[in-house]
Amino acid sequence: MDFSELEKDNTGRCRLSSPVPAVCRKESCVLGVDEAGRGPVLGPMVYAICYCPLTRLADLEAMKVADSKTMSESDRDRLFAKMEENGDFVGWALDVLSPNLISTSMLGRVKYNLNALSHDTAAGLIQYALDQGVRVTQVFVDTVGLPETYQERLQQRFPGIDVTVKAKADALYPVVSAASICAKVARDQAVKNWQFVEDLQDLDADYGSGYPNDPKTKAWLKKQVEPVFGFPQFVRFSWSTAQTILEKEAADVLWEDSPAQDLEGPERITAYFNKGSRARPRAPHRYFQERGLEPATAL
Repeated sequence: MDFSELEKDNTGRCRLSSPVPAVCRKESCVLGVDEAGRGPVLGPMVYAICYCPLTRLADLEAMKVADSKTMSESDRDRLFAKMEENGDFVGWALDVLSPNLISTSMLGRVKYNLNALSHDTAAGLIQYALDQGVRVTQVFVDTVGLPETYQERLQQRFPGIDVTVKAKADALYPVVSAASICAKVARDQAVKNWQFVEDLQDLDADYGSGYPNDPKTKAWLKKQVEPVFGFPQFVRFSWSTAQTILEKEAADVLWEDSPAQDLEGPERITAYFNKGSRARPRAPHRYFQERGLEPATAL
């Protein structure tokens, strides 16, 4: 997978895809949809599709594809390489959704929750395959939310296609298993090669699984939180785990119209700029460095 575009800009959405096999433009095809990285507080979420002609579905099954969560990283890499070797009848495409995109969507003035984002991304990938000339006649999707509602929504958008949405579809349908492998391999590579736009001092890449309940992940979040600017863009700041750490570790904001009683209690954000006994173990944030700003004794 070529992640050069993602490395240039990992703040939004990036689409990667294989060449479309010629046979997939001639014969009826089955397509599977799955994701990786929905739950973690760190890193991107990846949605993937995999497709092949109905006449070659048995050949895809013969590769021993399975739910990516039940496989080791080396097995996933091996199977993805095998799918690439069989590019004459197997195709794939994926969308990498950055943590920044996910969080800004969820916390925007007009809320765009994770389920809606997931549904729209999956539909967008199905449409992409159709736009590329793939003759999709069957679609199998691992559900997000209620499968009946999700299936009805996809069926309305793609009336000429037989759509099936099921829980645990990645363990039931080989073409969805193949999509799950594509998604997981892509997410693993994206996380390993993540380009931090922030100038982090002594960056510790040992952040555990990235899931909110992992003590190692929580410790990493506490270490990397910046008192004024919060977390690096690798973090989904809309997650409750990140928000809780922000409330405890970062400076509070006092607005001009805040009630007088708000002056008491947690530290004000202006305290960050004042010299004094407060220890700053790391260099100033790049926002200040780029603008040549120095801490002031008073504001």
